[in-house]
Amino acid sequence: MSTNRVEGAVDKGVGAAKEAVGKVTDNERLEAEGKAQKAKGDLQNKVGQAQDKIGDAIKH
Repeated sequence: MSTNRVEGAVDKGVGAAKEAVGKVTDNERLEAEGKAQKAKGDLQNKVGQAQDKIGDAIKH
């Protein structure tokens, strides 16, 4: 598993937490920051998945 997948999962989790706290506290900035971090995590995870597929294809 590539480090991008791991880092993406972490960003996605932290972003979700920020978004939730922002909603509960009515902090729009924190909520938006959380959404952006989740999106970054999703993208990073997709990059990691592609890297894994390329690595698997090279091995075979």
